[in-house]
Amino acid sequence: MIKTLVYVVLILIGLCLSPLIVGQSGYVYIAIGDYQIETSLVIGVVGLIVFYFALQLLEWLILLLLNMLLSSRYLPEQWRRKAAKKHTLTGALALAEEDWPAAEKAMAKGAEKGEIPVLNLFAAARAAHYQGDITARDHYLTQAENNPIAKTAVYTSRTRYLMKQGELTQARVVLDKLNPTSKSSAPVLKLAQELYLQQNDWQALKLLLPILKKRQLLSETEFNQLNTKTNSILMVNAAKTSEAELNKCWHWLSKSERKQDELVVAYAHGLTQYGHKDKAIKLIIKQLSAAPSAALFAAIPDLIDGQDREVRKLLSRLETTHENDADYQICLAKLAIQSRDTKQAKTHWQNVCRIAPTHQSWLALAQAQEQLGENSTAANSYRNAANII
Repeated sequence: MIKTLVYVVLILIGLCLSPLIVGQSGYVYIAIGDYQIETSLVIGVVGLIVFYFALQLLEWLILLLLNMLLSSRYLPEQWRRKAAKKHTLTGALALAEEDWPAAEKAMAKGAEKGEIPVLNLFAAARAAHYQGDITARDHYLTQAENNPIAKTAVYTSRTRYLMKQGELTQARVVLDKLNPTSKSSAPVLKLAQELYLQQNDWQALKLLLPILKKRQLLSETEFNQLNTKTNSILMVNAAKTSEAELNKCWHWLSKSERKQDELVVAYAHGLTQYGHKDKAIKLIIKQLSAAPSAALFAAIPDLIDGQDREVRKLLSRLETTHENDADYQICLAKLAIQSRDTKQAKTHWQNVCRIAPTHQSWLALAQAQEQLGENSTAANSYRNAANII
């Protein structure tokens, strides 16, 4: 609207000034080679204006012609890209609906002329995997691997798919290509943790755990539980190999780790296996004096016998503080059975059934009562055991 108003104002000004301009006719002389042009000033100005507009019109016509030629030449390519977008959208909707055959077909077509074909290939591979078409899935991933940027994603996806198939050995081969280190991405590290656990590769997991902790991929509780479990299994495996491996594994632990009950118990079992029972008992006594725990109470009956009086004396001192501790009472009951003191064992099993009754504790109490000739109370204990099943 404003542009039109400006044109109208300019025309009106021209109409007002035209009589004055015509009355003041100047003279223009133009010579180009053998050509000469003589005219008035007004006609010369008008001619220049017309010439300018003619050039503008010519430029517009040339650009229009070029655009028509170029668009007609590349029109099929544009059609294919438009079709690829449509296929990609159809595939995405099919993925959301978990229509795997339709998703695979649409995504594969969209990858041919799509803007980001790698994404289409990954989506098609996922759809093929859920259909159980392993050959097609691997074909799509191989195509995606041609893009250097996508190699890590391809290896990660391939590893995960192989793990779901149960092909752990092949999955490990692919994972090793990723070489999980502190510089690896979080998904690669979590994938490595999952695969090492499934393969029971505790040595590899031991090396990975500090990285997981540093990158905060595990909570403090999760790390402590997994770290303790890993070290315990490594200790047991080392004891199966040799005494030297057992001691090496123990000394590889940090100072704080050598104070954990589970690891102390595992090392003590290994020492006992190689004839170093006295050393094992000293470790147990030291740990028991510092902080009695359920793990220690559970391990003691398997580590000592009727001749180990020192541990028994230490346990008796804990009676006032652990009178209502079921693990402590179970430990004493098992030690009493070792000493063939059935009456004392019955007392401790009664305490267990009072504190935290279980099927096994009622059965143990019933057996002790039977040995003592208390058949009626034993029958009642058997009934209680049956009710807990």
